[in-house]
Amino acid sequence: MESKITPPPPPSTPTNPFFCLKWPWDPSNKHPKSPNLCDFQGPWLFRSMQSVGSIALTSFNSFGLGHGTPKKKPLTASEQGEAEQRAFAAALASEKDATVLEFYSPKCRLCNSLLSFVLEVEKRNSNWLNITMADAENEKWFPELLHYDIKYVPCFVLLDKNGQALAKTGVPSSRNHVIAGISHLLKMKRPPTV
Repeated sequence: MESKITPPPPPSTPTNPFFCLKWPWDPSNKHPKSPNLCDFQGPWLFRSMQSVGSIALTSFNSFGLGHGTPKKKPLTASEQGEAEQRAFAAALASEKDATVLEFYSPKCRLCNSLLSFVLEVEKRNSNWLNITMADAENEKWFPELLHYDIKYVPCFVLLDKNGQALAKTGVPSSRNHVIAGISHLLKMKRPPTV
């Protein structure tokens, strides 16, 4: 007589293992959607201590007592104007051959688009040129706006090492027009190459 051994039917739903041999650093833990039923959770005592610790750390940082980088608040218009004027005074005191004073507006898209170009020009010509910026909307610069007859932005004013204005760029019609104007200003004071 022949007997047939039939295997047990497959379970319809997976059963949870009695214990889990899984570590938190296992690569399969990084994919929470994996169909593995064994999830690592620390003992309840550690989980509650972790919750209390995260709450304490969050409140500690919110009061500014943490060792992380402090959040800098933006400068007021007055502080911004004073910082720009200090930079301008330092540029003139450096006694380099020339200083370019750029009048800009924070709302001006053309002014913002020129920032990287202006920084590159200053970097390339740092041995003889300083470039400083002046917010034309800041009342701290009102005397300079009148003195240099600034009626548009961006406007670049070329000064010699004594602070005397030599020239300024014209009314900006395009980015290329402004870049050409800056190039002409620089040619006026660029020292001869040996």
